[in-house]
Order: sequence, then structure tokens, then C-alpha cells
Amino acid sequence: MKAMILAAGFGERMRPLTEHTPKPLLRVANTPLMEHHLRRLAALGVVDIVINVAHLGEQIEHYFGDGRAFGVNITYSRELQPLETAGGIQQALPLLAGAPFMVINGDVWTDYPFERLREYTLAPWEQTHLVMVDNPEHHPLGDFCLDEAGRVSKRVGSRPGHTYAGVALFTPAFFAGLAPGRLALRPLLDAAIAAGALGGEYYPGEWVDVGTPERLAELDTLVTARVRSAQEQVE
Repeated sequence: MKAMILAAGFGERMRPLTEHTPKPLLRVANTPLMEHHLRRLAALGVVDIVINVAHLGEQIEHYFGDGRAFGVNITYSRELQPLETAGGIQQALPLLAGAPFMVINGDVWTDYPFERLREYTLAPWEQTHLVMVDNPEHHPLGDFCLDEAGRVSKRVGSRPGHTYAGVALFTPAFFAGLAPGRLALRPLLDAAIAAGALGGEYYPGEWVDVGTPERLAELDTLVTARVRSAQEQVE
């Protein structure tokens, strides 16, 4: 299985940090955020990685190179202007080999076990399988609802649902017929819901949308303390 890491956004909410550094290179426990994803994928044997780049993308390419230093093989999908999530994936489809592929937002932190998606078999009705998490304080109602059969539906009114984690398994069929260009993901997800083709799972573990400098600082403090504790136990 191949994986795509989304890394082309401007990171508007992370300014001023992202004025000179792309968000996936911001550090958590002295390691770029996206490097955590790459090393976990490499450990699972998911080594063929596509990364889309735009804003300050040359820094990402310089740091990660072809991926060999991190145990993976990286191919870059370069965007002259950010194409948003669906547009970026659509442009990269020729690099993803026509089979279901994993997609991970480059600006989230999670301990979700990626091997679940590597081993997951899509139901006959599923074109996409989303990982859903508990709603953070800044997004209290969530994005979607999820039933016991794993079908995703729209959230209605003030009824809370779950938040899309930015981790998913997509099929090329989900993007069939799309014209190249800038395109958000949400309209496609809503269309898949209407067609009964959107599935998902709930994950109760650790997840952070690293969307502001404050959240980044809090996460860095937490993970750095965890790493130090582990090192002290080894010593």
C-alpha cells in the first residue's frame, strides 16, 4: 500500500511560525511533525510515500530528500498554488498506482495505529474510510455522525458527532471524473454520504490538530516530557 501525506497548505493559523517554515517541518520533541508520520509508516513497511508540496515546499524536499534516510521512498507532487485537499490528491493520483491508498494530514499528531488502514478491507459499498476522533474544544460539534455499521452520515443541527482525524483510506474511484484544479474535500465527502459510499471508524486515542502556535507548544511540552521519561527509564 502507498500513502500520501498532505503538506501543501500555507498554515495561516500558525503564523508567524509558518512565514518562514512550512507547517510539516515545525518540531515536536525536536523532530519535524511530518517525520513522526514517516518513521511510523516505515516501521510498518509502508515505504512508498507521496508528499504534495507548495508553500515553502523546497524546504520539505531539502529536509526529506528521496526519503532513504527515513526508511521510505518519497515522490513529490508539486503544486504551483495549493490545490486544497481533494485537488492535491487528484493531481497526485498517477503516483498512487490505482489501488486504495492511505492519506494523512501532515499537520496532525496522533497515535492511531496506521496498520489498521494497511490491513483494512473496504466494504463493497465503501469508496472511502475515514478515521473519526473525539471533538476537540475548538470544534465541539464535530464533522459527521457514525453508525454501528460504520456508515458516515451528516451531522444535523446541534447534535454532536465526531471529528474527521485527517487520516483515511481512499480509493481512486472516489476522485473519478474530477477536473484538475483547486478543490476542497468536504463537498466530495458530502456527495459520498449521499451515495451511501462513505465509511469510517471511531478511534478514542490521542489526536491533536496542530493548528495554532499554542497547540503546537502544548503538544511539544507533552511529547518532550514523555520522551525524556522514556530515556530516563532506559538509563
